[in-house]
Amino acid sequence: MTKRILLLLLCITSFSSFSQIPNLSDNAIFSVLTVDVSNESHTLYGHTALRVKDSLAGFDVVYNYGTFDFRTPNFLLKFTKGDLQYYASVYPFADFEYSYHQENRSIYEQKLNLTAKEKHALFEKLNQSAFTDERFYTYKFIDRNCTTKVIDVINSVLIDHSIQNHLHKNESYREVLYNYQTQQYWLNLGINIIFGHRPDEQASVLFLPLDLMKVLETVQHNGKPLAEKPKDIFIAFQPEREFSFWNSCYPLVIVLTLVVLIHKRAITLSYLAILGLIGLVFIAVSLYSEHKEVLWNYNMLLFNPMYLLLTYFILKNNTKWVKKVTLISLVCLCAYTIYMFSKAHLLLIIPILVANFIILIRIYLSEKIKLSN
Repeated sequence: MTKRILLLLLCITSFSSFSQIPNLSDNAIFSVLTVDVSNESHTLYGHTALRVKDSLAGFDVVYNYGTFDFRTPNFLLKFTKGDLQYYASVYPFADFEYSYHQENRSIYEQKLNLTAKEKHALFEKLNQSAFTDERFYTYKFIDRNCTTKVIDVINSVLIDHSIQNHLHKNESYREVLYNYQTQQYWLNLGINIIFGHRPDEQASVLFLPLDLMKVLETVQHNGKPLAEKPKDIFIAFQPEREFSFWNSCYPLVIVLTLVVLIHKRAITLSYLAILGLIGLVFIAVSLYSEHKEVLWNYNMLLFNPMYLLLTYFILKNNTKWVKKVTLISLVCLCAYTIYMFSKAHLLLIIPILVANFIILIRIYLSEKIKLSN
């Protein structure tokens, strides 16, 4: 957190010092910078920025569309809602490089083959997006982020809008993202259960930094490659990853196994209440947030708010309604299971799915016996 605040202050200082925009020479070099992924939640998918180096004019700067201010009032609420304002910042390349050295994240550079006219047009567009009110934009996880903003500004000066997505034609956004998250079990589980229907759509938007780097290797413009092959600016040291028991499915499996096998009323009711409360959170987020990715969250059928009703009726010993709510919950769970067969995160939720089925069937059968007696 401290690193990010210091970087933000550095960006603001550099922004002010660069307010006097220098003239661009025809020898200026434009390049796309790609920062590799890492293990923290904010580094999980990488980063994209644009570099402009002009030795004749005497500057070497980075245009970064991934800047935000932690001091924004109600920061977390705005981020959750989806109306947090990101902005474009400009600062020396040396500072950009240093910050990712400190984070031990690899940096790759792809120089763009642009005409003098395209360079001047792109430089004008970049400065317009960085030094006017256009620098602010509402961040969207898939549709508007550091990568899509770089693509948009480059395409705006290319007559043929050369940069187009040709990857993942038979994959969903969820499937594409899943590969980035496999080493972080709990994060992977959390992301996939908070996501709704949108990530299951075909991944048509080019929004990930490493994907843009791949696409740039194949893009043709004016009869030649738009970008050169990636050049290594900094290669991070990759420590050997050790297996982490706590960052795996085993703690969850053990807890759920104990919940099922101990079969105590208090534990079962606590489990159902927790699932129901998580379902209520999903409903609240769906109603509050403007992020398309969390809308229509079918995982509410797994974390069913009806479990709260079920808990209430069990506590009240209302056998008739316990049986009815349990039956409805089982139908919802069956529908969810059928729907999940083609989803990337099926294996992630199987332990919870199995535990829910066992508990609900057990409750239904015990209440059926009570009614028959």
